[in-house]
Amino acid sequence: MILEGRHTRSIARTTDGKGIRILDQRQLPWEIRWAELRDVDAAAVAIREMWTRGAPMIGATAAYGLAMALAVDAGDAGMDVAYDTLVETRPTAINLRWALDQVRAAVAGLPPAERAAAAFARADAICDEDAGLCRSIGEHGLALLRSLHAKNPGRPLNILTHCNAGWLATVDYGTATAPIYLAHDAGIPVHVWVDETRPRNQGALLTAFELRNHGVPHTVIADNAGGLLMMQGQVDAVIVGTDRVTANGDVCNKIGTYLKALAARDNGVPFYVALPYTTFDPATARGADIPIEARSAEEVTRLTGPDENGRIATIRVTDSFALNPAFDVTPARLVTGYITERGVLERI
Repeated sequence: MILEGRHTRSIARTTDGKGIRILDQRQLPWEIRWAELRDVDAAAVAIREMWTRGAPMIGATAAYGLAMALAVDAGDAGMDVAYDTLVETRPTAINLRWALDQVRAAVAGLPPAERAAAAFARADAICDEDAGLCRSIGEHGLALLRSLHAKNPGRPLNILTHCNAGWLATVDYGTATAPIYLAHDAGIPVHVWVDETRPRNQGALLTAFELRNHGVPHTVIADNAGGLLMMQGQVDAVIVGTDRVTANGDVCNKIGTYLKALAARDNGVPFYVALPYTTFDPATARGADIPIEARSAEEVTRLTGPDENGRIATIRVTDSFALNPAFDVTPARLVTGYITERGVLERI
């Protein structure tokens, strides 16, 4: 990722190797603040309260959280408690459980004195693998974007995305954004329509922040504007990330994704989902079986940002009751294809 002109990663070990540092996404884009996490409880809070978010990043943070727990109590009982604490923080994203299972498998059979080091090593490997997976997603997606741009070479390629599936949601590159970054770097004129993505505004706050740092042309739009833009021929493709893809190809992603898929289908716009294998869940048959996280109504009823004096303030936008499901499910029939580290899988 490009941050303040330098390439870095969104998660890394602290200098002493005993903790991790992550970007506190609650402060972006108004302030770049790195948060240090030193124990399993801090990792759980960071995941639950969305200091960090995005399926791969949740998994990476949880993996380190379990490693930090094993540095304190490496017994089976202590590991089980830490596992349960972390796995319950965000129930929808499958990467969380996958990463915890990976760490637990890596230390199985080891004596307690060796478990923490093995756990940290597996968490490091998960991060390195995720960066590589996202890079590969970007390379396969780049070929797709080249072909799309060739259809209208006289104008920029217009991509619409929803929520944040960029390097903030992964270790590096992102999923949905990886092809966009590589296309931009390759000289393909690309422009991104960035859904604001209410209620937490991950598009307006995070995706736009990423694209701005990378120099990619983009425009933030209200969530409900995408359909009109598609109808007007101003969207060449929709690319989104995902928190889980089930065995039948259903896609669970940030609330509002389903509506974008419906609009894309109605207007003949290709709808692609970018994901690594770690986000595929063959054990869950269909989207209706995925637990949908319900978050606080205050995320809907309040907004936070700088006032006219630059001070961060929170205001109410309604005094009425609010419902806040965090995700929805897009049926596989609405998906044009899946951009993976192994290639673009087109639906027949």
